Amino acid sequence: MPKSLLGRRRIAAAVLALPLALSACAPSDSDPPDGDRPLVATTFTILADMTERIAGDRVEVESITQVGADIHQYEPTTGDLKRVAGADLLVSNGLGVDDWLTRFLQSGGTHAVASEGVDPVPIVSGEYTGRPNPHAWISPREGKKYIQNITRALSELDPDGADEFRQHAAEYEAELDALMQRAEQSLQSLPPDHRALVTCEGAFSYLARDVGLEEHYLWAVNTEAQGTPQQVTGLIDAVRDQQIPAVFCESTVSDTAMRQVASATGAEMGGTLYVDSLSEPDGEVPTYIALLEHDLDLITKGLTRS
Repeated sequence: MPKSLLGRRRIAAAVLALPLALSACAPSDSDPPDGDRPLVATTFTILADMTERIAGDRVEVESITQVGADIHQYEPTTGDLKRVAGADLLVSNGLGVDDWLTRFLQSGGTHAVASEGVDPVPIVSGEYTGRPNPHAWISPREGKKYIQNITRALSELDPDGADEFRQHAAEYEAELDALMQRAEQSLQSLPPDHRALVTCEGAFSYLARDVGLEEHYLWAVNTEAQGTPQQVTGLIDAVRDQQIPAVFCESTVSDTAMRQVASATGAEMGGTLYVDSLSEPDGEVPTYIALLEHDLDLITKGLTRS
């Protein structure tokens, strides 16, 4: 039995004091099953998939936010919190994107920050100027640090599974290395004036840095004003000046403003990128690896369009 289970439920999981006592809620079909596996709660679906991939069947994993949710300033529901009540470990992103979680944390729980050790890229415009961009997982290079941090946390939670976790993590990191290499090679042939990525949210700063792309966007973080006339006009000028062939928007926001940019400049809408959430299991990006592959393929096709 994993070591952590000796104190399981004792730590009420770093999770999630509701205004009402969850212990008073009657059990329901949505409550986590009472079994021998530790319960790991994550703040969003991408972290849940990373954790499941590393842990295999040794832990039960639940994401607080569900598929399609915009994780910025998310407001967890009673149902969300009931699903993860009593977790043995909580995994969050950090870098400000899931600070909403602190309103529900109790002291004394086990909490791992997946982005620990990431070299932050600062936000350079908008109301969050100077703060770290939180979307480090969008670069496969930084994604490896997430894998390492989650592996360490799982090994502390379940020492008996540490060798298995490290093996899974090594395989996972090798896939991320291959994705990074493929992205670099695919974009290497781009002419200098096409080495620019245009998106609705400035969520691709780490990827742009790591593959040598200039980044343009309408707004820096989803919690800012979105698609203002000033944002649209400024982006139209940038796309025209650099003759950027394709522009993109993300799955959790409206693409109306970006369609205005495309219409005014003749750029193609390059497709829907995924950032903050996976899709349903039968959707386009059911896993973190699938999300990276999807986004890198769309970006490459869009920017290499003649």
